[in-house]
Amino acid sequence: MRVTQHIENAQGKPLFSFEILPPLKGQNIQSIFDGIDPLMEFQPPFIDVTYHREEYEFKELENGLLQKKIVKKRPGTVGICAAIQGKYDVDAIPHVLCGGFTKEDTENLLIDLDFLGIDNVVALRGDALKTETYFKPEKDGNHYASDLVEQISNLNRGIYLDEDLKNTAKTNFCIGVAGYPEKHMEAPSLDSDIHFLKQKIKNGADYIITQMFFDNQKFFEFVDKCRKAGIEVPIIPGLKPIATKKQLNLIPHRFSLELPDSLIMEVVRAKDNDAVKQIGIEWCIAQSKELLAAGVPVLHYYSMGKADNIKSIAKEVF
Repeated sequence: MRVTQHIENAQGKPLFSFEILPPLKGQNIQSIFDGIDPLMEFQPPFIDVTYHREEYEFKELENGLLQKKIVKKRPGTVGICAAIQGKYDVDAIPHVLCGGFTKEDTENLLIDLDFLGIDNVVALRGDALKTETYFKPEKDGNHYASDLVEQISNLNRGIYLDEDLKNTAKTNFCIGVAGYPEKHMEAPSLDSDIHFLKQKIKNGADYIITQMFFDNQKFFEFVDKCRKAGIEVPIIPGLKPIATKKQLNLIPHRFSLELPDSLIMEVVRAKDNDAVKQIGIEWCIAQSKELLAAGVPVLHYYSMGKADNIKSIAKEVF
């Protein structure tokens, strides 16, 4: 079922969803199930699964020269989605990236997803590789998420890359896109970022799911700006409980966002990471309750494969 249909069917009752990472190569899928099982009591209608593109590594050879290797550390997104839908009877939503894909690759991936009965995708540009200063698309790949949304929308209308195909089947993907309450790190301003977000909606996106944030006021202001810009699709807030002192520096740097001073001070004063984890849970509970009071349709949690803190939050909220 499409995400928008889940929201409509809920008739105002807030929904719980979360995002997981594929396991590192060499691990089995049981680690995925172990992260999902404790959260199923909260009846998630859908679960997002991230996609991780290839990376470049350099291995030193016996002769002292360096060999460039292409590695994918977290494969398995499509297989995990199929397994989740088969085991739990909930919708699994794969992330689909521009990076690492030609348009032909993208079309073939979407055909596979359609044949597997996957009804939803999240369309993202993806990050630059660690060896790149800026994002570089594949030759004949989509440059921006808005281009990717357009390609998916075309497939929903039966428009394939090969114009000679006749009597083509239409897909029916519900398309999610990312929104950034504190703007994308490459955007010059929030207003310009919302301008490009609106282009994704014009190209066919059905809903928005936000980057994590720790100050609800930033989310409320973002939603207000989106509505004033004419964006009317559902906007789902994404939340992540802080869990370690290290994240005080890691999260703002990695995701280009601010942490509230009061949260920072609480974490700094915490005696150990167990105390930090509890602070993160309590902060996220307060965020969640305020967001629900404001009428958000879904609360979406970035679990990073760890269910215990998300379960503690959901028990107090749902």
